[in-house]
Amino acid sequence: ERLKAPSARNFLGTDEFGRDVYSLVLHGAQISLLVGASTMLLTSLCGIVIGLVAGYYRRVDPVLMRVMDGLMAFPAILLAIALMAARGPGVGNVIFALSVVYTPRTAMLIRSTVLSLRELDYVQAARALGRRDLTIAFRHILPNCVGPLLVQASFIFAYAILAEAILGFLGVGVPPYVPSWGNVIASGKNVIREAFWVSLFPGLALTLSGLALNLLGDGLRDVLDPRLRVN
Repeated sequence: ERLKAPSARNFLGTDEFGRDVYSLVLHGAQISLLVGASTMLLTSLCGIVIGLVAGYYRRVDPVLMRVMDGLMAFPAILLAIALMAARGPGVGNVIFALSVVYTPRTAMLIRSTVLSLRELDYVQAARALGRRDLTIAFRHILPNCVGPLLVQASFIFAYAILAEAILGFLGVGVPPYVPSWGNVIASGKNVIREAFWVSLFPGLALTLSGLALNLLGDGLRDVLDPRLRVN
């Protein structure tokens, strides 16, 4: 059953081990989407905390932002590869590495939003009423950051799925026996001339998921940004 072309029995063909490519794509979606969703959640949580603290407290702002600048100075994939080389292969390690890579982007977005909000009248009024800083940050400022955060989170989801596939293709992501999209594409590169479908269909799944998430991000931006609404 090795390298069989797509047929009624095997919708997307088989790979060099006789495994059904359709099943590999479905199981690979579980891993890739798990990594993307987990990275998005961790990145959003860490970015909210760092961005709120840096934007609200001016004394710690330079320290936190220099750390974020230092992380962003490295190319995202190279930093993720370095972290994976230090921690070893594994789904949890991939999520950790990608969260470290993409947290500075969310943190800077939240910080810039907080900087534009903390001097507004309603924040000054809450401060004059004696509200605690934590209450002001989470009750009065954070709700106004939800719109940009949702848009950023959808893009982070797409970036994380693509980055996980790149790490898997390079052999430094999840273990080779785990059927992620990157691993399946990597296993098919050696038989690309005899059985192009092994790499084609997981690549299409990766492309369509990334396109869908980017379109979702664009749609959220159009809906949540009042400046883009058409009267």
